[in-house]
Amino acid sequence: MKRLIGTFLVSIVCLAFFTGCPTDADRASQNISTAADMFEINRRIVFYNSIQKEYMLSIEGLCSIKADRADNQLEVTCKTSPTTFKKHFLGISDNVTYFAEQLEPAKADVYRYRVIFKPETILPDIDLRIK
Repeated sequence: MKRLIGTFLVSIVCLAFFTGCPTDADRASQNISTAADMFEINRRIVFYNSIQKEYMLSIEGLCSIKADRADNQLEVTCKTSPTTFKKHFLGISDNVTYFAEQLEPAKADVYRYRVIFKPETILPDIDLRIK
């Protein structure tokens, strides 16, 4: 009986340990998403109207995508130069869909995750207005 309980406990511990481990694909996907949010991935985002069967809009460049499912809205922010960005808000409906294509392969390390630390984001950028 004690052996059965011991085997059961070891099985539970092993199951809990292996369930929490991400796969290589999960780690690579997360690292590519982080790279895209750092404007390192060249993408093409295309919007398609499925009723009229035509492309509505295409955005290409170093773009980050954020989907807001509650508002059926897609937020696309693209880096156009080292210090300039463009931001687009696009509504998604039952007849309008989009797909995002990664235009070039990206290197992703499956053994390490990325942590981005930017000290300049901790210090506020203060605009002073004097009337």
